Amino acid sequence: MSFSLKELLNQRHSCRAFLPTPVPREDIETLLNAARRAPSGANLQPGMFHVYTGHPLRQLTEELSRYSETHPAEPLQYDYFPQPMPQFLKQRQREAGYALYQALGIEKRDIAGRRRQFSANYRFFDAPVGIVVTINNDMGAGCYMDLGMSLMSLFLAATELGYGSCGIGALANYGQYVHQYLELPNHQQVVCGIALGRPKSDAPVNGFRTQREPLDNFARLHGFDNPQEEQA
Repeated sequence: MSFSLKELLNQRHSCRAFLPTPVPREDIETLLNAARRAPSGANLQPGMFHVYTGHPLRQLTEELSRYSETHPAEPLQYDYFPQPMPQFLKQRQREAGYALYQALGIEKRDIAGRRRQFSANYRFFDAPVGIVVTINNDMGAGCYMDLGMSLMSLFLAATELGYGSCGIGALANYGQYVHQYLELPNHQQVVCGIALGRPKSDAPVNGFRTQREPLDNFARLHGFDNPQEEQA
């Protein structure tokens, strides 16, 4: 079954519960090749995808889970959130978090439950495939934009093949440790992780969706109501 781009965009969401079904290597290669077809300024094609499954993934998640429970988060190697975060963005972040915890049945004041859920990031949400995404240290800020387009291409290709996926920005909290544990090349730094696999369709957390801003809040259209405006 083929889907239109609009259908893929509407279907894609952050999947946080997976079936244990293995993902064939040929499907992984299809997704990675789709990621590499994303637009790239000067064709630099930034970013590397380190893909783990089976025993190597279990080793990584067990070690990372253990480490994260006993060590504070590291200083981030790149800025993810604005500092300080404006109140309207903080409110948007809170609303998304509360909706997620509500889907999981975690009460607002259940700090331990929220921490347990957050720690699932470091298990790649028990997905059968975990991907560690890196970028060369000497790449400019614009290359993160190109890498983001690669990630979106991978997510949409995964949706088309019936897979669920979830970006894991929290992996950067222990990026240096992951880098050392996996013996990644010195010139690379960890950007994020990706959980990938067949979605567990009956899991309440997979029914959770974040809300998107209405068009009028994020776009300004000029010259469409009065084409002569452009010629003035």
